[in-house]
Amino acid sequence: MLKKFWKFCALSLALVIVVKAGMGAESEDRPNFLLVVFEDMSPHIGAYGDAQARTPVLDDFAAQSVLYEQVFTTAGVCSPSRAALLMGVHQQSIGAQQMRAQQGVTLPDGSRVPYTAVPPPQMKAYPELLRAAGYYTSNNGKTDYQLDLSITGGPFTIWDETNAGHPWRGRGDDRPFFAMVNLVQTHESRNFPLDLDPDSHPITPATLENLRRERAGRETGIEAGHDPATLELPPFLPDTALVRAEYAQMLDNIFHTEQILARLLAELEEDGLAGNTIVIVTTDHGDGLPRAKRSLYDSGLHVPLMVRWPDGRGAGTRNGELVSFVDIAPTVLDLAGVDVPEWMTGRIFLGERAGPERGYIHAAMDRHDEVPDYMRAVRDHRWKYIRNYRNDQPFFRHLAYRDMLRSMQELWRLEAAGELPPHIAQYFTGNRPGEELYDLRADPYELNNLAADADQAAQLDRMRAAMARFDARTPDWSADGELAMVERMWPDLERPETATPSFERLADDRVALYSATPGASIGYRIADGPWQLYTGPVELRPGQTLETKAVRYGFTESQIKRVKG
Repeated sequence: MLKKFWKFCALSLALVIVVKAGMGAESEDRPNFLLVVFEDMSPHIGAYGDAQARTPVLDDFAAQSVLYEQVFTTAGVCSPSRAALLMGVHQQSIGAQQMRAQQGVTLPDGSRVPYTAVPPPQMKAYPELLRAAGYYTSNNGKTDYQLDLSITGGPFTIWDETNAGHPWRGRGDDRPFFAMVNLVQTHESRNFPLDLDPDSHPITPATLENLRRERAGRETGIEAGHDPATLELPPFLPDTALVRAEYAQMLDNIFHTEQILARLLAELEEDGLAGNTIVIVTTDHGDGLPRAKRSLYDSGLHVPLMVRWPDGRGAGTRNGELVSFVDIAPTVLDLAGVDVPEWMTGRIFLGERAGPERGYIHAAMDRHDEVPDYMRAVRDHRWKYIRNYRNDQPFFRHLAYRDMLRSMQELWRLEAAGELPPHIAQYFTGNRPGEELYDLRADPYELNNLAADADQAAQLDRMRAAMARFDARTPDWSADGELAMVERMWPDLERPETATPSFERLADDRVALYSATPGASIGYRIADGPWQLYTGPVELRPGQTLETKAVRYGFTESQIKRVKG
């Protein structure tokens, strides 16, 4: 009886997907999508008002696009932010909020167990939903969604190809495409000095190799021209020669990395695809600098987002609505003509079915590598409220990876010497307050906490209420601690395995596939061809061999089953 039930569920889902894919396939105007994600980059773009940043490519792209001024990620660090981007829900509601899950939860004996996030069974990454609707989906660069034990792995059903030779040219047919390109060249690690001690961190040798290779591969004859001596630093960083050099290097990295965007845009033109491709450019969170990355301040959450329409609509205009990273998934699905699942919490922010502007954006901060944490934030156009659930610790604690930055080393040196100004020293010398409140109009760098200011009591109560409403409708899997969460996702701290698919032979040489694991996605291939996403019965001719496997997000892939035609 149970087997028949799972067969019915799988067949019903497949039929729904096939109908949707068939409807989409009849339309000749389904757009392509190119999503370009710079890493670790706040809006250091001339078009965003940064007069110090030399970004001619991004400025030119902005002139062709709608520029969104108030876009915020759901975390100030990559893995949790990318999980929210991919799934269209906040990372703490699916077990993907710690940085990183793969580095492990700490057990009572001090050992660590790596784990994966296991979202509820009905949830699928939006590129997989696009793939089910007939799109070719590709990813270049890291995946890093916390759904696998590798930052370059992940459920095999999400993408047709990962790290292919080219983002869209490998599709081999006329299917519309969704191509995601991640540009690691602006990552925090690219701000490390070349003379870094190779023993300072386990990944330092590989990082230094990447740095040297990328710099050697930069185009000759073009110079970023960011002079450390003339730069204005944000007030949360100390003004020293080493910090200035690092800040200039960060801006140089952006300048050189935007050349990759220029090549991608030129290739769209060469292939005759620019007239039917929506291009979205953003970043995965704010700057790879202390008190930016890994924070809930705007320096860690505020990112650029520009959308270029094929027909040029809105080119050169600006939009000041609040946009959250969880809004990207439902927006892309809607533009592609794919139904937006009810479980997605974001809003459609552009296109004919754009919803009303959101009143608030929400963000979360949890463990970073070896340093535990638990903070939540809510922001509107003017005010930011932060709740510190672990206010028994200062903001800055030693974090091995971050400590490789020259700016962080300078912060530690100056703190030890007692030479930091009070507004920076506070991040070292005292425990964090339980609550923080900032007037972003008067205090854009969030240095003056107004939570204890009686004149702002009404604003504090209003923002507390906004956070409470969000908490009431959004599960927070950090509430009971990381270990309790992992034990729910991985019973006995063992990674669950997806059940091997079963099959049923149908008429006309067709085969139907099923999995007994709720929420499992099924893939198949014939004659050692590429893995395809299963959406309905497959033709299997006499003499052919079909291979099939399944995966529930966060689980181990199933064993492969072979079926002879």
